[in-house]
Amino acid sequence: MYIFTCEDRFEDMMCCIYQAWEKALKVGHGCVRLEKRGEEQPSLFDEYVHVEYDEEEYKKVVRSIKKKISNEAYACVYYACLSYEKDALDAAYRFLISGFKAGSDIAYMRTDLAVTRIKDIRRRVVHETRYFTEFARFNSIQGKVYVCHLEPKSDVIYEVSLHFADRMPSENWMIIDDNRKKAVVHPVNNSMYIRNFTDEDMLLLQKTENMEDEYTDMWKTFFEAIAIKQRRNTECQRNLMPLWMRKHVTEFQ
Repeated sequence: MYIFTCEDRFEDMMCCIYQAWEKALKVGHGCVRLEKRGEEQPSLFDEYVHVEYDEEEYKKVVRSIKKKISNEAYACVYYACLSYEKDALDAAYRFLISGFKAGSDIAYMRTDLAVTRIKDIRRRVVHETRYFTEFARFNSIQGKVYVCHLEPKSDVIYEVSLHFADRMPSENWMIIDDNRKKAVVHPVNNSMYIRNFTDEDMLLLQKTENMEDEYTDMWKTFFEAIAIKQRRNTECQRNLMPLWMRKHVTEFQ
């Protein structure tokens, strides 16, 4: 078995698919598996191949998916690559095997296991994006920049940021993924970009969560005021707002 690995970045994963496909043309798709780096389980009988980013390979894969299958198929692959699930990258690869055979009809082939799996992964990632869009809370740092900390399972902070870029275009803000040590930074009236941080950077950024502004107490008071204690249902609340998502939510601090 040839196991192709890459960094947990969409562009790198497209290159991984490209090189794995090239190898599969010689040995067959059944002899190839794809994994993100760090998820490998070394075996004496497997050969590991680490793939580095190549712009041409990245562009070729994206272009082929959109042209030979569909934009919907590309969306499925994109969301799968954001997922934290260990088999997500390989699931995207299996989906493309069926996709390049069936073309745009692949989106409607509900009985195909590869289609079922990638649709399920996409649904989970989209739901997590919606959750964190609602649960994102910003702290104002000296009235100059708004900072939000999140710890999503999947790599969804850019998708979450699209919501705020539309609603806060004239503000300086950043949404930080504490798990992946990176952030989406949005300068005033400008395009947002992704910034990666060191461990030292993260130690400094974590302090921003303890900086309260004039709205912090107001928000907590509002949260308590609208609650009806006699109708409190913690089980229902946990279903709507899971405990692992509350770590950085102001009203639960």
